[in-house]
Amino acid sequence: MTSKPLERYSPWILLALVLLVWQVLCTGFHVSEFIFPSPLRIAESLVEFGPTIAGHAWRTFWVTMAGFGLSIVVGVLLGFLIGSSRMAYTAIYPLMTGFNALPKAAFVPILVVWFGIGVGPAILTAFLISFFPIMVNIATGLATLEPELEDVLRVLGARRWDVLMKVGLPRSLPYFYGSLKVAITLAFVGTTVSEMTAANEGIGYLLISAGSSMQMGLAFAGLVVVGAMAMVMYELFSVVEKRTTGWAHRGSNAH
Repeated sequence: MTSKPLERYSPWILLALVLLVWQVLCTGFHVSEFIFPSPLRIAESLVEFGPTIAGHAWRTFWVTMAGFGLSIVVGVLLGFLIGSSRMAYTAIYPLMTGFNALPKAAFVPILVVWFGIGVGPAILTAFLISFFPIMVNIATGLATLEPELEDVLRVLGARRWDVLMKVGLPRSLPYFYGSLKVAITLAFVGTTVSEMTAANEGIGYLLISAGSSMQMGLAFAGLVVVGAMAMVMYELFSVVEKRTTGWAHRGSNAH
């Protein structure tokens, strides 16, 4: 069943209200554009510097997708290993948890030494910051397979591999798509952080350049573009999730 109109358009209504309040506050209190630009000033910057922003945005986008793709491969493989083996879960999961606690921005100078300034550090930073949610969710989906269900399948002649591939992985799909929606936003964060210190292109580099020249409208425009790209990818995964795992959402969508 289709959602109610108010519920469907509620994000856009909330966004419009936030922008309206933001604009009123900036205009009413005469906030300097060098400190906190208004939405109108940000929109003007998007138009004025459109080609420049587009070039940097494209670089950030494809670098993020490269790191994100790598995180999917590694995250799924590690998640499958951890979720399918109790020994692997005990040995690897605590180490990965400790690794995930490390600030990924601290890796950027090290990556620059290893790979130089350019796409290498940005891709790897996006990967390092985004593979963990994928790994955890795949492992959780496999590790939480009901023992009773597995016992029944074993009685029916299914091997451990059959249970994992034909039941465990399909059951993990909702977890997987949930992790993708989290990981893609983290990947953009990783790329932007790396570009701020180890690149001469990309939105991160644009933010540093705009900030140093006091072009705050341009800096905020860059942030808007990064947020918009992340939102588009988030919604893309949401659509794919609903089309491929409708069985997992049928009950929640029923009215």
